[in-house]
Amino acid sequence: MDQHIEDINRVITNAIAVMEDSKIQIYEICETARGELDSLMQELDIVLEENAKTIKKVDELEADYRRARIRLTEVSKDFVRYKEEDIKLAYEKATQIQLDLMVYREKEAYLKTRRDDLQKRVRNVENSIERAEMIASQINVVLEYLSGDLNQVTRILESAKTRQAIGLKIILGQEEERKRVAREIHDGPAQSLANIVLRTEIAERMLIKKEFQLVQDELIDLKGQVRSGLEEIRKIIFNLRPMALDDLGLVPTLRKFVQDFEEKTKIHTKFELTGKEIRMPSAMEAAIYRLVQEAYANAQKHANASFVTLEMAYQPDLVTITVLDNGVGFQSELVEFHASHNSHYGLMGMRERVDLLEGRLEIDSKLGQGTKVMYQIPITESRKE
Repeated sequence: MDQHIEDINRVITNAIAVMEDSKIQIYEICETARGELDSLMQELDIVLEENAKTIKKVDELEADYRRARIRLTEVSKDFVRYKEEDIKLAYEKATQIQLDLMVYREKEAYLKTRRDDLQKRVRNVENSIERAEMIASQINVVLEYLSGDLNQVTRILESAKTRQAIGLKIILGQEEERKRVAREIHDGPAQSLANIVLRTEIAERMLIKKEFQLVQDELIDLKGQVRSGLEEIRKIIFNLRPMALDDLGLVPTLRKFVQDFEEKTKIHTKFELTGKEIRMPSAMEAAIYRLVQEAYANAQKHANASFVTLEMAYQPDLVTITVLDNGVGFQSELVEFHASHNSHYGLMGMRERVDLLEGRLEIDSKLGQGTKVMYQIPITESRKE
């Protein structure tokens, strides 16, 4: 037995060494990619600025060319007032402006192509950085587990308390990833969208002086779409990780969630609290928040409810969360069937989260009489903050 443990230890030690080396290489790849991203963003800014100047110059040359054509027509028709030299000068000027216009139009087309290429490369590099960071995060999780003492594996797996800790660690890892994605979206796409809005406003001011009404309308519509996308991204950021959860706690965050749910869905809601809130580890509060979120999502998507109530009851060693709706309901005896088949009610995911918290899930529903979802989560001393 001891020999087997030593062999396994040796294999795991080698695996840890390889992963540590891989982690360093991934970090170097990330740093290189970030450097490339900075360079691409600087070049893109230059191209965008040059493109704006070129568009302005093309507009000016088009106006000059129209005036030159009008002038050429005038001098060509009036042989009394204008001499042959005047006609020649007007023709040469119109020709020169036409040549300049062709050159700047080609330059504009090139800059637009270059801009599109740079934007595509920027997106690819950002995706590469995101994938590399995700892999590094996964390697860290694996390293953390592999670095444990193998002699304790049997006792760890047999210990219910450690099983709970492992479950909380998994949830914590998921929540940390959500926070990272939220930061990435805020610092990346959200900033890019804000920049696009600014540039469309500049383009709108340049075009508004011309007769390009259709182009102007298209830009205005684009600006509205971008602003809508920006608002949606900010909502995604909140859904990924409500900042109030860490700062204010579970109860205030759920109050806000219920209010936002009512404003968004027009489904009437009610929040009732019994007892005094007990702060728990961040991972536990996040898991409970997700359970409530899932129950409300089910009430919205499947129950066709017009009223949803959230009840929270704190006891010294237990917190009970109950979500009731007045929707269409379903047959309670089919709950297990739905859970085992991972149906649209999301019961499997809810049960898994509750099991990780060593809690209990009860669902009571009847056709035409709504649904009641109740979570009971134990609060031990080790789970209090």
